[in-house]
Amino acid sequence: MNTVSNNPASSNSTGTSLPGPEVRGPLRVSFLGPFGTFSEQATREITPRDATLIPAAGVESALHLVRTGEADRAVVPIENSVEGGVNATLDALAHGQPLTIVGEVLVPIAFALMVRADSGLELSRIKRIGTHPHAWAQTRCWVEQHIGEVTHIPTTSTAAAAKLLMEDASCGYDAALCSAVSASAYGGKTLAEGIADDDSAQTRFVLVSPPGAIPPPTGADKTTVQVTLPDNESGALLTMLEQFSARGVNLSRIESRPVGGHFDRYAFSIDIEGHIFEERVKDALMGLHRTCPEVRFLGSYPRADRMRTQIVRGTANMDFATAQAWMEQVVSGRAV
Repeated sequence: MNTVSNNPASSNSTGTSLPGPEVRGPLRVSFLGPFGTFSEQATREITPRDATLIPAAGVESALHLVRTGEADRAVVPIENSVEGGVNATLDALAHGQPLTIVGEVLVPIAFALMVRADSGLELSRIKRIGTHPHAWAQTRCWVEQHIGEVTHIPTTSTAAAAKLLMEDASCGYDAALCSAVSASAYGGKTLAEGIADDDSAQTRFVLVSPPGAIPPPTGADKTTVQVTLPDNESGALLTMLEQFSARGVNLSRIESRPVGGHFDRYAFSIDIEGHIFEERVKDALMGLHRTCPEVRFLGSYPRADRMRTQIVRGTANMDFATAQAWMEQVVSGRAV
């Protein structure tokens, strides 16, 4: 790992502390590097200005730095509005030493196409493009329309594609799809900007911390869990979903992930609308724990879009408290 102090770009965050274990001195935050990635942009939006930013080679590396204590927090992509969940993040959070999501931020995504200034290349001559697979999924229609048939060369991040292209002319691709910031920072020649098959595309990034105090509920929260289903049990998925529906708990994301390389075993990464301090969410998770072999709590945190949770009649905290009081009367023989 190469520890790098803050890049000169300024941060939008004005806070001095973040949810999670207390940190003495400037916060150390790892992110999917190198500098110039959308992950860096997300990091600067969600962390204090005086944070020390540590670029990591991949999502797993960024989270590993938190697990080993070499970073206090990490910012990693977890979901894209076009491509869906980021599997590297979902899997890395679901396994290994526990980590907790304590915040999220949404970043609008559009790309620039850059080449080396000394290459003399124009759009019509590009044959190979380097970029992250998620970026390619969001731009391949534009590429086909404006360039034609090209070969995609996967890279660990969009900024890594730009950086390698400028460092090594024989890197294996002619052009890089990256952020406009990366194209400028690494000194490339930009052939096109604002590239996106969907102009409204966003990527959701999460702020990850070692386990600690859970951020308090705001009324506009998410809870993320990973749930493993029983092996080859008929109706297991329905039983899992019933834990939520019976308590009026809505899911904003659910994605299956294979377990142990087998097609007959699956875990589900789930985003719940609500906070674990809400009785309906707490009760649903206890139901999951009773009926599923493994439930990993990955955090309750404020939603980036601030959209308040709609509470179904009969599932508010007061409804659960009233029902509990009634049951206590019943079992004590005092019910009327």
